[in-house]
Amino acid sequence: MLEKSLETDADSLVLDLEDAVTPERKGEARDAVAGWLKDVDFGSQERTVRMNPLDTPWGLDDLRSTMVHPPDAYVVPKVSSLEELQTIDRTLTDLETQHGHAAGAVGLILVSTETPLGVLNLPTFTQCPRVIALSWGAEDLSAALGAPRNRHPDGTYLELYKHCRNQTLLCAAAGHVQPLDTVFVDIKDTDGLRDECQEAAWMGYTGKITIHPGQIDIVNEAFSPSTDEIDEATRLLEAFDEAQKDGRMAFSFEGKMVDAPHFTRAQKILRRADQIRANT
Repeated sequence: MLEKSLETDADSLVLDLEDAVTPERKGEARDAVAGWLKDVDFGSQERTVRMNPLDTPWGLDDLRSTMVHPPDAYVVPKVSSLEELQTIDRTLTDLETQHGHAAGAVGLILVSTETPLGVLNLPTFTQCPRVIALSWGAEDLSAALGAPRNRHPDGTYLELYKHCRNQTLLCAAAGHVQPLDTVFVDIKDTDGLRDECQEAAWMGYTGKITIHPGQIDIVNEAFSPSTDEIDEATRLLEAFDEAQKDGRMAFSFEGKMVDAPHFTRAQKILRRADQIRANT
């Protein structure tokens, strides 16, 4: 599976030590992942490790074993409090010193609404300086609540889960970290995935976690600025340059009134396009 994943166009690979591994094989999986981090050339793909939560017997050992040759980031599931993140931060700082790695170089990607307490504490999580992205979780949260489902029959989320999705996006933006939309579990429903990706991209999410190789191209397309969007943003910034020479930041552009927010949005579109080009 690792060899196949290296051939995909995924931006990041998640080496899972949590739910994908049975308790009796945690140690074996941890050793395998530590070996991959040491020996495997991941190319341009970001290397992340999905650790076990701190309230399990395995979480801290996951860090100790895999920080000899550290990943770029840890995916932290079932986050409930800022204190947990501070414990992880201190542990990583000690391990970076122990193994001679740059301080603070390893980031944290949080799955931040998998517990009820995590939902309530979500606005505090970006206070941990290692946090580089917030995602959210509907499956574990519905299990924690004893809810039989988290979507309507038409596939749209129930109100509680819409709240979690919205709150994750807002907290990520407020904390200046990346917002990543949650997994889409029906791997055969490509139309549903495409629609959900498009909605998330329109909202301001910058990516989505995938669980199957067949989802990657759909996700990449949805969260990458299209040629038309890039062209329009380029024309708009050129128009702003001309308008500013006359001391104006509000004017008519191709039949629409535009002002400062449109300028900012166009800048972000082109910045994301440049980042994508630089990583391909």
